[in-house]
Amino acid sequence: MITQWFFRHGDRRSRIAIFLLLAVACLVPVLNLLMPDTSPLHIPTYLVSLFGKYLTYALLAVALDLVWGFCGILSLGHGAFFALGGYAMGMYLMRQIGPRGVYADPVLPDFMVFLNWKELPWFWYGFDNFWFAALMVVLVPGALAFGFGWLAFRSRVTGVYLSIITQALTYALLLAFFRNDMGFGGNNGLTDFKDILGFNVQAGATRSALFAATALFLALAVLVSSFIIRSKLGKVLVGVRDAESRMRFLGYRVDRYKLFVWTVSAMMAGIAGALYVPQVGIINPSEFEPANSIEAVIWVAVGGRGTIIGPIIGAILVNFGKTYFTAAFPEIWLFALGALFILVTLFLPRGILGLYGSWTNRSASHAARKDDEVLPPVVKQGGKLAPVPEPQAAE
Repeated sequence: MITQWFFRHGDRRSRIAIFLLLAVACLVPVLNLLMPDTSPLHIPTYLVSLFGKYLTYALLAVALDLVWGFCGILSLGHGAFFALGGYAMGMYLMRQIGPRGVYADPVLPDFMVFLNWKELPWFWYGFDNFWFAALMVVLVPGALAFGFGWLAFRSRVTGVYLSIITQALTYALLLAFFRNDMGFGGNNGLTDFKDILGFNVQAGATRSALFAATALFLALAVLVSSFIIRSKLGKVLVGVRDAESRMRFLGYRVDRYKLFVWTVSAMMAGIAGALYVPQVGIINPSEFEPANSIEAVIWVAVGGRGTIIGPIIGAILVNFGKTYFTAAFPEIWLFALGALFILVTLFLPRGILGLYGSWTNRSASHAARKDDEVLPPVVKQGGKLAPVPEPQAAE
């Protein structure tokens, strides 16, 4: 149903983005697996994993844009949902290690053996099954977002106050997951993964499959986001963003609309985190750091919030720049990132895609004005349009 609607009513940019993502999902694995290493078209496996990481960040940016760009909720804690989804996948990957760990315990992960845990904690049960872990990837971030949003939106917490509370949420989770007695690996987190669905997580074919899965989920996120925004629900969300008090006066239960889109966005962020972990090979409490959530806001602002496609562009460009500058100029990267956010706020408030849209609109308006100047005026004669006759000179 969503697919049929999309091809009939979806916007052109989203269709192009989805087609490109589907093409990339097919092309990159082919160039990695089938092209010989000596070919200039060959993509090394490490680049496949790097590109896959960029796409997981792009998925997180789309999730954030759904609440910030279209509903006006500036979240500084979306990294918490991303990390929770990552931990859910990491717990599954740890259970797959079994006796191949350093301590060769068939049930307990290595960090639990090292910390003298005697039995597996109850919240680790079920994570030896992929379907259960996949369910937790969306349910855990979704449940946290639902509980948090229900309290915050019913209390009408908005603006900077809500942003600060979301940042406090992710910082509280950071402190909790640093504790060894929480049962999530403490400071070191979860790592040393071996298999996913029975396939070697380090193999080139597995890396390519994870990349393709990430591209497909990103395309699905664009599809779902477009469906939400172009529906009646999306129009209400935009109304809440632009004039929340007026929407309340008109009788809309604003808190319910906010809660829905907030929960959906958190689930999307959890999926992004789950796809991130097997490609990077580790998940630890540093993913909860508030700076990560602020970086996600910068991605959306650079690409253009409220555009769906802009955050994808922003996430890829900023992280590509981060990869380059942290290697070439590691001392100035954070200063460059801060300067980028300030410059975008001052000179590109609508981001890259917004600037492109303004430029194309000006070009179209200029072309229309030129056509109006060239075309002669017309009048209606007998139901048809005819040029206005030139005035005759008096004899």
